[in-house]
Amino acid sequence: MATILKSDKREFKEAPNKIDNYRLLTDVSKIKSGVNPKNLNFDLRLLNPGQFSAPYHFHRNSEELFMVLSGSMTLRTPEGLEIVTSGDLIFFEMGETGAHQFFNHATEPCTYLDIRSFIGFDVCEYPDSGKILLAPSLEIFTKQPKVGYFEGEEHILEKWEQLKNKKE
Repeated sequence: MATILKSDKREFKEAPNKIDNYRLLTDVSKIKSGVNPKNLNFDLRLLNPGQFSAPYHFHRNSEELFMVLSGSMTLRTPEGLEIVTSGDLIFFEMGETGAHQFFNHATEPCTYLDIRSFIGFDVCEYPDSGKILLAPSLEIFTKQPKVGYFEGEEHILEKWEQLKNKKE
């Protein structure tokens, strides 16, 4: 069944946990219409002047495609800054080379379509702050300090002995 999200029914709202400089608005008509995609996630976004879309980040298990529908904004990638405008399509691959952030440098709002793949989970990394987000649980951790694969696993025989003794 097709669901049509009519333009005259759009209602942009800010997520309740946003902070200054990151007040990105999302059209909630998708939710109100009961659209709940399994693998193809999408949102219509509105970025007001002087605001950032999100912290600079990349996805380890998700690709993204944005289309600027109106206005313009500055895109930050590992290569630097570039202005994107109405009609531009921007593809972000998985991994560090797909890192991105938008800033609305203009005096008018910028509206864009955000389409992203989702196959059950993702790990999102934030290079500026050293954080990692696990999706869909939205748990956030700091990346440092990194540890070795076997760190904390040195006493496995003692653990097994405890388990055997518990059974007896």
